Amino acid sequence: TTAGVKRLLMVGGAGSLEVAPGVALIDTPEFPAAYKAEAGAGRDVLNALRQGDTGVEWTFLSPSAFFFAGERTGRFRLADDQLLVDATGKSQVSYEDFAVALVDEVESPAHVNRRFTVGY
Repeated sequence: TTAGVKRLLMVGGAGSLEVAPGVALIDTPEFPAAYKAEAGAGRDVLNALRQGDTGVEWTFLSPSAFFFAGERTGRFRLADDQLLVDATGKSQVSYEDFAVALVDEVESPAHVNRRFTVGY
């Protein structure tokens, strides 16, 4: 607020998303060790936003576990803290559809002071 910023939209990772109630993807045995430090730092930032009284409206957007260059389909789902998976059990979203969800949030805020995720 000192800098005059009224809103923060942050892109995080999928690691802090829940795969079961109270169980984050980062805490599963399948989570790649190479990404644990980065994912842990992202979770720490999210927790700080949730606990802090910054005076700034914030939104934290997490992609699905597999984030890839593809196409803009416009057919994606949103969730809060749960990792989204498709009918085959894959958690994925294209960069293009992720960008649409991000711009939608900028233009019409629907997740103020919350995290959300996008996937198929």
